[in-house]
Amino acid sequence: MTRRLLSALLGVAFLALSPLASAPALAAHTYAYEDSNPINDQGSSYDYRSYITSVTPSVPRLSFQVLEFADRILMTNHTGRTVTIYGYEGEPYARVLANGTAEQNVRSPATYLNTNFYAQVTVPPIADASAPPKWEVIDRTGQFEWHDHRIHWMSPIPPTKVKNTSKRTLIFDWAVPISVGTAKGAIDGQLFWTPESSKAPLAVIILGAVIVLGGLLFVVFVRRRRARTAATGGAGTPGLGGLPEESW
Repeated sequence: MTRRLLSALLGVAFLALSPLASAPALAAHTYAYEDSNPINDQGSSYDYRSYITSVTPSVPRLSFQVLEFADRILMTNHTGRTVTIYGYEGEPYARVLANGTAEQNVRSPATYLNTNFYAQVTVPPIADASAPPKWEVIDRTGQFEWHDHRIHWMSPIPPTKVKNTSKRTLIFDWAVPISVGTAKGAIDGQLFWTPESSKAPLAVIILGAVIVLGGLLFVVFVRRRRARTAATGGAGTPGLGGLPEESW
């Protein structure tokens, strides 16, 4: 019975601690560009959420998803048509061809501006929004993932619209222009200030884990003490009138 009880307690401890094991993955932001989104005393990246509200034209097997709260967009194109994303000056920035090949225009300034969260980069001379595109193959899976400055707040200082930091607030509406084949359209969305609320649940998880582990250590201590008593004084326990040791 003792072995089964210890196994059960270990299982509970594992379940309690497993959210903690995944917490760093939720809390740590890693980006596929030069600098991470800084977390500062004035505002955290966790406090922003970008949501896609519509995509035009609406085409079957074409999807877009915001990743890491308000950091990147993932496009999946299995439409059999070329889908193009346009940069900050209206130039072709990236595209996924009908055959699933993802390409990026190395002459688009967005190619370089998107490598840093606040676009604090030097754009090379090759970048020219008015020049004919020069495409570079990125992937062949029908997907393209990119950081887009149009969907997030471009400052570590919270916007003036946030009067109450504990209240969900609309910051702005945004749009990323695209085309599907020859049809022009856009990914439309909204950016919200949404206060981080994970700290309290995390504290509860930690407290629960401590309680569970404390109980486990107590059981191990009691079982070892009883084992020593049995080895020196028989099956009875001193002070309990020779009652047999409990079976659990």
